[in-house]
Amino acid sequence: RGYRWVGNLKEELVMKKLKVISFVVVLLTVAAMAAAQPWQGWKGSGGWGLGGGYNRMYDPSKAETVSGEVASVEQITPMRKMGTGIGLKLNTGKETLLVHLGPQWYIERQDMKIKAGDKVEVKGVKAVRMGRDVFIAAEVKKDGEILKLRDDAGFPAWAGCSRLRQDK
Repeated sequence: RGYRWVGNLKEELVMKKLKVISFVVVLLTVAAMAAAQPWQGWKGSGGWGLGGGYNRMYDPSKAETVSGEVASVEQITPMRKMGTGIGLKLNTGKETLLVHLGPQWYIERQDMKIKAGDKVEVKGVKAVRMGRDVFIAAEVKKDGEILKLRDDAGFPAWAGCSRLRQDK
């Protein structure tokens, strides 16, 4: 009888150890998956957020629309210490504009894909950054589709629910 009790105790301890080991394995797996994702910064930081200097360059009262052909799509870094963004060079017929779309992690997850040779119409605001003229996009129209990047007040689509905190 004593052996049976000892056997059950050993079996119970083994089961508890297996549960702990399983938990640790799951925890490490989740941590490894999180580490493998590209860093996107905290919401509202990294320069692309609401409080950053870059967002303050967008003045919705100065919005205008330009159209033309996309010469190239490229990675951009609008300001020091900002995360990588996506921009495009747009030939309007009169000039070539450097159009800032938004953070790379956000733009790459959108359904609309823009490539060189596409004819687009871009609504946005002209600004000067580090001595260069740039065009900060609020929306891009292509073949009847619209890629909405900012609302009418200039609030960036990638900022998510941070607007609720800003309005308070």
